[in-house]
Amino acid sequence: MPTRTLGSTGPAVSALGLGAMGMSGAYGAADRAESIATVHAALEAGVTLFDTADFYAMGHNELLLAEALRGRDRDSYRLSVKFGMLRGPGPDFGGHDGRPEAVKNFLAYSLTRLGTDHIDIYRPARLDPDVPIEETVGAIKEMIDAGYVRHLGLSEVDAATVRRAHAVHPVADLQIEYSLISRAVEADVLPALRELGIGLTAYGVLGRGLISGHWSADRAAGPGDGRGFSPRFSDGNVEHNLTLVEAMRGIAEAKGCTVAQLAIAWVAAQGEDIVPLVGARTRERLAEALPALSVDLTADDLAEIEKAVPPGSARGDRYPAAFMSGLGVGN
Repeated sequence: MPTRTLGSTGPAVSALGLGAMGMSGAYGAADRAESIATVHAALEAGVTLFDTADFYAMGHNELLLAEALRGRDRDSYRLSVKFGMLRGPGPDFGGHDGRPEAVKNFLAYSLTRLGTDHIDIYRPARLDPDVPIEETVGAIKEMIDAGYVRHLGLSEVDAATVRRAHAVHPVADLQIEYSLISRAVEADVLPALRELGIGLTAYGVLGRGLISGHWSADRAAGPGDGRGFSPRFSDGNVEHNLTLVEAMRGIAEAKGCTVAQLAIAWVAAQGEDIVPLVGARTRERLAEALPALSVDLTADDLAEIEKAVPPGSARGDRYPAAFMSGLGVGN
C-alpha cells in the first residue's frame, strides 16, 4: 500500500482511506459482522486512514470502529473524526455547533466511544454560521496542545475559511467531496490548499455509488437509504447521469479495470496531495476499490475521461436543497 502525506504538517497515511459512514445506515441497513470484517480486510491490505463522525447514527459508527480496531496497535492507524452536526432522535438535523465548549464536549464523547486517548485528525463537519471559525479552531488547538488531538482538519468550507483557520493553527487537510461529477473544489479551494501546503481527503469519489458502475436507473433506494432524497438519483437526473457512467465504462474496459476503479484512479491522479476515501461497507466492494491505486492513467487517458465526463455534466445538486447552503462550494 503506497502512502501519501496530508499536507505539510499532517500525518503519512495510506493512499486510499476507508470512510465508515455507510456502515451505520446512511445507505440503508448494513451488516455489522460484514462491516467489521471489511475494516479488518482494510487493515490487512495496509489501509491506515479511517474516517468517521460522531453523528453517524449518533455514535454507532464510532462504537463500531472501536470494536473493529480493538487490539490493534494504536500507532498503526489514523482516525479522522468530524463533529458539530446536531440531530434529534428522528431523521431531522438541527444545525451545527462550533462553540469552543461544544468542541471539547463532542471530543470527550468521541474519545470514549472510540476507546482511544487521542484522535489523529479532528474537524468540524460544517461551518457554524454563528461562530467565527477562529473560535472553533482555537478550541481544537487547545486540545492539540493538551495531547487529545494530533492534527487539525476542516470539512466542506471555502478558500477564505481555510485561510482564516490556517492562520490560527496549521491545517493538515480539508475533507471535501471531489469526484468526476463533483469538481467545484478545483476553482478556488484546491489552489488555496496547495498554496498553503494543506492536503485534501476526497469523499464521494464514486458519487455515493452513482458512478460506481453498479447503479441502474430502475434501482430504487431502500428504506433508510439517503440516496432516495438525492437530486442526482431522482427520476430524469439519474438516467442522464448514468449515460456518463456508460461513457466511463468504455474507457475502463480499454484500461482493463472497472468503472469504480477508473473513478477512484482519476481522483488519485489529480495530485499526490489528495487521498481518496472509499465508502466500502463490504469486503467485496473494498476488494474492487483497492486495485484502483495500480491503474496508471496517462495524459491521453485523462483527456479521454475529461471528454467523456466534462466538468458540470452531471445533473442535480450533490445534496438536497436544505443542505446545499451549508457547503463552502457547490457542485
